[in-house]
Amino acid sequence: MYSAYRTGTTFDWTYLIILAILFIASMIASSSVQKRYKKYSTVFARSGITGAEAARRIMEANGVTSVPIEQKSGKDLSDYYDPRSNSIHLSANTYNNPSVSAIGVACHEAGHAIQYAKGYAPVKLRMSIIPFSNTCSKLAIPLIFIGFILSGFAANLKFIALIGIILYAVAVFVQLVTLPVEFDASRRALANIRSCAILAEDEIEGAKSVLSAAAMTYVVAMLTSVVQLMRLLSIYNRRR
Repeated sequence: MYSAYRTGTTFDWTYLIILAILFIASMIASSSVQKRYKKYSTVFARSGITGAEAARRIMEANGVTSVPIEQKSGKDLSDYYDPRSNSIHLSANTYNNPSVSAIGVACHEAGHAIQYAKGYAPVKLRMSIIPFSNTCSKLAIPLIFIGFILSGFAANLKFIALIGIILYAVAVFVQLVTLPVEFDASRRALANIRSCAILAEDEIEGAKSVLSAAAMTYVVAMLTSVVQLMRLLSIYNRRR
């Protein structure tokens, strides 16, 4: 980040400390997801239902019958719902596994499919701005660099950096919208796991633990982006 660590001729220790805390939080959140997933991967549901079967069951309970569930190659926790093809893609360990972890993750992805089928407002908003956001993400940092560099030669060119910051803010906004989408998908998953009797009450706590840890990775990533945005605005204001 251009001069991100400096304020005039002194280091901005506050920014560095906040960034370091968020980096550590990110590492902890990522490690927590892996540990909880691994822990509950060895706890098998007494119902004997696999991840794919559980996802199909809760979608059918919500009237969603046209979403295919496909097994894909890949690592654990690489599962996703693809809104473009309206399909769920699960790793082999999630697809075929009757573990609490597999069921929780698979049903979370099914939760996304249910969101799209039900017209959940935040997910519709997110999908409407993602194509533009992807472009913003690619252009933001280069424009910020160029704008700050050129403003050293001609002050009136600092508007280029402002355009980059605005584009970066759009990408941050998408992260903000992503939070309710992810939390709601987990809420739907857990509620339907219970109502469809896929897991017993004590097993549901394990699935909740895995999904809660995964949600925290989104929270930390969003906070990091917000801090970066505030820092960029601070640099821009000082250059004014």
